[in-house]
Amino acid sequence: NKADIAVLVADAAQPLSAEDEALLAAFREKNIPYLIAYNKSDLLGQSVPRAERELEVSALTGAGIDALKEKIAALAPQGGAKTPIAGDLVSPGDLVVLVTPIDASAPKGRLILPQQQTIRDLLDADAVAVVTKETGLRDTLSALGRAPALVITDSQVFAQAAADTPADVPLTSFSILFARYKGLLDTAVDGAAAIGTLRDGDTVLISEGCTHHRQCDDIGRVKLPGWLTAHTGKQLNFAFTSGGEFPDDLLPYSLILHCGGCMLTDREVEYRRKCALDQGVPMTNYGVAIAYMKGILRRSLSVFPDLAARLAPPER
Repeated sequence: NKADIAVLVADAAQPLSAEDEALLAAFREKNIPYLIAYNKSDLLGQSVPRAERELEVSALTGAGIDALKEKIAALAPQGGAKTPIAGDLVSPGDLVVLVTPIDASAPKGRLILPQQQTIRDLLDADAVAVVTKETGLRDTLSALGRAPALVITDSQVFAQAAADTPADVPLTSFSILFARYKGLLDTAVDGAAAIGTLRDGDTVLISEGCTHHRQCDDIGRVKLPGWLTAHTGKQLNFAFTSGGEFPDDLLPYSLILHCGGCMLTDREVEYRRKCALDQGVPMTNYGVAIAYMKGILRRSLSVFPDLAARLAPPER
């Protein structure tokens, strides 16, 4: 389920086994690009005609290994097709303000990966990235001289950023942008409504893709459980996973709350999303959930009008 590419190593002197055929069927079912490497080709008297996905190699002599590497590389997704993080939301020369809190959970001496990747994505789009802490956002906006095309904030300070950003300036979060980047945003927006249906005794799975050292005010282990409990007014139970952990059985959970997925492959995020959909368990992500609980989800999705239109109309 997590594989990007599969290489089935088989014995060149033997026909494919039932186990080999079962693996090939699984690759096809899950749409995993694959190759069959027929090893021990040095034992064959002569080369055997092979299909396009097949080739002969010898671990003993090294024959065919370079060709195998080339074929594996050729299966890799080609660059340029992936949705940008934020570059398609702005024009060359636009100002984009990034709100990056520096608190106890921030890594020493560097920015976290989503912040770094977003800056690079904006530079590739010939936009201008301006980075500030949440405490300096209001002054930064006043000093710019012209309104930014977009403000992107860390989800932990979503409410403050929303209060300090003029209503006519688009606002979203790193987590929401990464949900789109990883293919999770549609599911996350639909799943956020489940927060309003949580009941006493329900269990929420909070899943992080990274394995960083947990701080006393960690967003996944501390802040989100507190915000969910306060917002719902319910006695909720919480389960946690990190890194490569993710339960096969999701039925014990009433909601899955996932991080932005910056440390996970696209395929892994898609696998988790599909598991949730197959088992009928609502799934959302940090940024969408926080915006929902703070009452600013519609505003945070204004850069994606089609998604914003799917939200229930605001109560009068």
